[in-house]
Amino acid sequence: KGKYVYANPALTRMLDFKCADELIGKSPMEFIVPEDRHIVKRKDSARNEKAPLHYEVRAIRQNGQQFDAEVWPRRIDYLGEPAVLSFIADTTEAKSLRAQLLQAQKMEAIGTLAGGIAHDFNNLLTVIQGSVSLAMIGLSPNDPLTNRLKMIGEASDRAANLTRQLLAFSRKQLIELKTINLNGLIENFRKMLTRIIGEDIELITILQDKLGNINADAGQIEQVIVNLAVNSRDAMPNGGKLTIETSNITIDDSFCISHPTFNTGNYVLLTVSDTGCGMDEETKKNIFEPFFTTKKQGMGTGLGLATVYGIVKQHNGFIDCYSEVGHGTEFKIYLPIVEHESLEIQKETEDNDSFIGSETILLVEDEDIVREMTIGFLKQIGYNVILVEQHENPIHLLITDVVMPGMNGRQLAERLAKIRPEIKVLYTSGYTDNVIVHHGVLNDDINFIGKPYRLQSLAKKIRDVLDRKQ
Repeated sequence: KGKYVYANPALTRMLDFKCADELIGKSPMEFIVPEDRHIVKRKDSARNEKAPLHYEVRAIRQNGQQFDAEVWPRRIDYLGEPAVLSFIADTTEAKSLRAQLLQAQKMEAIGTLAGGIAHDFNNLLTVIQGSVSLAMIGLSPNDPLTNRLKMIGEASDRAANLTRQLLAFSRKQLIELKTINLNGLIENFRKMLTRIIGEDIELITILQDKLGNINADAGQIEQVIVNLAVNSRDAMPNGGKLTIETSNITIDDSFCISHPTFNTGNYVLLTVSDTGCGMDEETKKNIFEPFFTTKKQGMGTGLGLATVYGIVKQHNGFIDCYSEVGHGTEFKIYLPIVEHESLEIQKETEDNDSFIGSETILLVEDEDIVREMTIGFLKQIGYNVILVEQHENPIHLLITDVVMPGMNGRQLAERLAKIRPEIKVLYTSGYTDNVIVHHGVLNDDINFIGKPYRLQSLAKKIRDVLDRKQ
């Protein structure tokens, strides 16, 4: 029921008035969102001199803009009359910052949890995939068990892909750079992309002949394409066209003048464009920021494009975006060309003969089920497996998990090298936890096989390490 009898300049600006006189005589209730006025009434009825009150409401400026406000009212005498002195603070920005902090803390906690779950889950998948490999040894292709075991193997492969996504989110995904050709990756990936974007979106690929090779982690580049494709899909709810193009391009000094964050050189250009709703300039400024999203609450994490940006930067590349409202969006990703031959993905052979051996292997694995399965397999293909270092004869290879309680795998290998300098080391883990990597990239002198792995892959990796000259 009260009216303003005095307003300082700060309140005048806060409520979007030019001068304080315009506020005099108006009711404070006029500037409270109707749904929140009951809060003021309830607090007003409970107010007394000894207990100053405090409450939060949504307020309204003269121009109709809402903002968050905190109010501290106190009964006073003003010019001999009872009055209420209220201190009011615009807390919109502070609440936004608190929400961002809580979101960041939540994401960090979820990331830590996701990394731990993925690590443990990868140990279980290693046992499943290893047991499938052991069970298939000696089975004929026509044996009914063969198809059933293959189905188990395929299901575990899909589960392994889920753990890779968890590790990517938690930033514990190892990047293992290899020379690849982007055209081959896109062609192999096309079927999955079609399923991701749906039937009402046409997928068009325009791949340049004699495309240069890049040094990249194929899985991470696939993640980049998937994230961009999902963004395009969401921008085309009524269907449209998604176009993926590759080309060779040279960035020169004149280009760098308009793109100061770029470097000169030869690059493979990956262009992903859509015919969706597009973005305005204000939105474009923030698209690579973590947690920024234009999607409805619960429809996106705001990490998709931030992840794309991070992966591209980790590959020493650059990313640019062009978009117009109503005309679609185009992302251009530049990845440095390397002068090496690309590696073609080979199907694993079912023949173990070329991977057998007779060397002595020291196995260090803190998961009992993984350790027992691995021992059984290595002995089956001829290796002498020991579990303790006290061994009089030569030890040719140490296979150690990276992340273990107490001493980690890297520390163990370094201590062992002091007394057995000839020993070779193969690291294995569900994630690396920065023990054997630098900024997520394996050093050239590190031998590593990620969990989960098939026993055939382990056998091949062991032979590669043992047969390589130091």
